[in-house]
Amino acid sequence: MTELHLWLRHETRTTERRTPIVPSDARRLVENGVTVTVERSPQRIFPVEAYEAAGCRVVEPHSWTVAPLDAVVVGLKELPEEPGELRHRHVFFGHAYKGQPGAEALLRRFVAGGGALFDLEYLVDDNGRRLAAFGYWAGYVGAALAVLHHRGRLTAPLRPTSKGELDAELQPRPDDARFSSLVIGALGRSGRGAQVALMEAGLDPTCWDLAETRDLDRQALLDHELMVNCVLSTGPVTPFLTDKDLAEPRRGLRTVCDVTCDVGSPYNVLPVYDTVTDWPDPVRRLHERPALDLIAIDNLPSLLPEEASTDFSALLTPQLLEFGVAGAWGRCLDRFHETCRELGLEDGESNHA
Repeated sequence: MTELHLWLRHETRTTERRTPIVPSDARRLVENGVTVTVERSPQRIFPVEAYEAAGCRVVEPHSWTVAPLDAVVVGLKELPEEPGELRHRHVFFGHAYKGQPGAEALLRRFVAGGGALFDLEYLVDDNGRRLAAFGYWAGYVGAALAVLHHRGRLTAPLRPTSKGELDAELQPRPDDARFSSLVIGALGRSGRGAQVALMEAGLDPTCWDLAETRDLDRQALLDHELMVNCVLSTGPVTPFLTDKDLAEPRRGLRTVCDVTCDVGSPYNVLPVYDTVTDWPDPVRRLHERPALDLIAIDNLPSLLPEEASTDFSALLTPQLLEFGVAGAWGRCLDRFHETCRELGLEDGESNHA
């Protein structure tokens, strides 16, 4: 068996401080015979010296393009636009299988270079449950931002912080009015994170999941002042909010955080906006009277980069130690080939099949 060589790349997104592999887990990989190369990155939450001390080889940013062909390039967010041909196996969140903008162009680059995408969103067990995810921290941060905005204490631009600092901001003050809150999708990873953040803020959230959304009580939803959506729908579903709801004069709902950010999907449960918000401008006013504000940030866990990275790396590392073409990784590779064939991009085969 060929020795596994993992190449941890620098993230090109300037607001991305997370990493899929933290130094302590890099040491574990090295001790198990894995070669780990780490690109320098001034924005990564962990210093490159910590990786060097763990036995990793350190190289310059973006040098993955000239890495040995057998190296597996590991990252989180989108690749830069060049090179046009991707020769390596890449592990990251590709967002390329649901017809998202730029998805077909990305897959064409893999086919052109003979590489392959192992999309972390599709790294799942035999029951289809994701094996490594940031969901808990997405829900936690999203709910925290919603509370801070609702209380008039959210400042922009947002900046990465620690859980301790964020929790200190969440603590209720004597003059804070209580308000009702709702978490939809409460039983999933994101939903659990959202519940914990709301309770940290001194709130007692209403928690809905499949049973409550299957027969949606729209008025009950609109009676809550703050809502956190953690539902990712994969099929037709009754929208939780419509344009008609926004204009409802009796609506109590004032703040919505859409953790899922499923903009553009035909199954989007919140089809009342068409573009996400971001760190410089985290809040958008959806309706004036009565007011309704939206937070829809698609990289929420990046605001707690150390905690989010540590948890994610702990889940991913055992999977990396089993990297190959069978099991969960085999399912990732199959999904890549299937999508390429569906789009007519040659036959979807790669140098690494």
